Amino acid sequence: MSELTEPLLAMLAGEAGGVSLPRLCKRLGVRMSVLLRELAWIGEETIGEHRGPGWVRVQAHGDSSVAVLTESGRERLRTGERSD
Repeated sequence: MSELTEPLLAMLAGEAGGVSLPRLCKRLGVRMSVLLRELAWIGEETIGEHRGPGWVRVQAHGDSSVAVLTESGRERLRTGERSD
């Protein structure tokens, strides 16, 4: 994972309903492309032959997309285990 993983997970932990992707970019000070790449790596989707850890889910919320911390992501924050 990247240096963005920890702050992203911590930010999502405080938001039960998730956070919109533009708001996450602003709060984290990163471009949308960087955020989307990070979400892909720590999300639930498979990239190539590697399944993501499933810590975050991106879902539609009206006209926007929000990132939501999954139970797996909450467990990751509680235990501090890293998969990298």
